[in-house]
Formats: sequence, C-alpha cells, structure tokens
Amino acid sequence: MAWLYLVLAGLFEIGWAIGLKYSNGFTRLWPSIGTVTAMTLSVWCLALSLRTIPLGTGYAVWTGIGATGTAILGIFLFDESSDLQRLLSVGAIVAGIVGLKLSS
Repeated sequence: MAWLYLVLAGLFEIGWAIGLKYSNGFTRLWPSIGTVTAMTLSVWCLALSLRTIPLGTGYAVWTGIGATGTAILGIFLFDESSDLQRLLSVGAIVAGIVGLKLSS
C-alpha cells in the first residue's frame, strides 16, 4: 500500500507542477485552487508512504515521478523540446526510479 501512496504522491506532484503553469503565477483562481490542492495531496500521500518506505528512496522516487511526468507533459502540452538528449535524460531518471524500487 505504501508504494501505491508513493505513486499517487508522484502523480499529484505532476499535477501541481503543471498547475503552476496554468495558474499564471497564482493569478487565475481555479487553476490556483487545483494547484494548491494537488500540492497538499502530494505531500499527504508522500507522508503516508514514508511510514514504511525509507526516506531517501521515497523522496527520490517522488521527485523522480514528478520530474519525469512534468518533462513529458511539457513536451506535449507546452511544445517543449523533445530532442534526444532530453529524452535520454528522462530515461535515466526512470532507470533510477526502477533501481530504487528494486533495491527496496
């Protein structure tokens, strides 16, 4: 169950990072509310997961899911670069997440 909480925390991490872009510096009400809600849920799920998952592993996986998902969505939603170096870097993050999961 702890890993499920950690994955949810990572997904909410992606949500609030994307929400920051849509909130336009917290000047738009509904995207701002969604962003703050996603932030709260992300940290709450992370806290629940850290009851049993080691801190270093949990935090690294949480930020890795957030960074990977945000980078991928940035490519699709905001027309950010999808050059080979960027994609290989995202792949390295994913490899690190998998490695941490396998070692826990």
